[in-house]
Amino acid sequence: MDAQALNAEGRAIWDAKAAFWDELHGDEGNRFHRCFVGPSVEHLLALQPGERVLDIACGNGVIARRLAALGGRVTATDFSAALIEKARARGQSGGEPIAYQVVDATDEAALVALGEGVFNAITCTMALMDMPVIAPLFRAARRLLTAGGRLVIATAHPAFNSNGPTFYAEMSDEAGQLIERVGLKISRYLDVPPVKGAGAPGEPTPHTYYHRTLSELLNEAVAAGLVLDGVDERGFRPIDEIPPRLLSWSSVPQIPPVLAVRWRPGPHP
Repeated sequence: MDAQALNAEGRAIWDAKAAFWDELHGDEGNRFHRCFVGPSVEHLLALQPGERVLDIACGNGVIARRLAALGGRVTATDFSAALIEKARARGQSGGEPIAYQVVDATDEAALVALGEGVFNAITCTMALMDMPVIAPLFRAARRLLTAGGRLVIATAHPAFNSNGPTFYAEMSDEAGQLIERVGLKISRYLDVPPVKGAGAPGEPTPHTYYHRTLSELLNEAVAAGLVLDGVDERGFRPIDEIPPRLLSWSSVPQIPPVLAVRWRPGPHP
């Protein structure tokens, strides 16, 4: 199946489970979003009041609403018309009205049509791993940003939270003491094919995840004329989930499940 067909399949899946995803995240996002995604994005973005922000693949609008409340003038897009409908229906508690549009993040021309050189900041959170191609988004971002703008993405960490990790728990007797250990097993990284998986417990329909190594991810942005400017990795803190679930990210606080990266436009070629 080619990229266009894969993307169309993905759109149909997300349209079908938009209600589940909207309920899962609510107005402010689930615990995973509140602990990792939101704080990482806000830290790297350092949004200033009045800045124009484009939120690509906005889902039900969690990040868009937060950025509007922080004073941004927000345009938010998603390829799922059903998710955009859910985002609009949630409204917002503050800030200027968000401009929602149905735009496919893999369509470079459609993204650029939003306004070349007019956005101070662009965000894309937890969506790159759902896209069959990411080069169009990076190329469009380079053209959409102002000279001093920045692109901040947050994605499942390619090294730890991709298609291959398995949580484990074990106990051993060491010199008369019972020692419990919880960790993550990873057997593949360099060559991991796309797989369908559930993004959350109880999710009605699995969707395709596309694994990309760090080198693939970073080099796609560099090829588009973007310059790496900041990285954020964080694990669960003790207060994020008490008590921690045995086989979950809260039990492995030294392993970051999310990678957040900031790029800025490089010189024009």
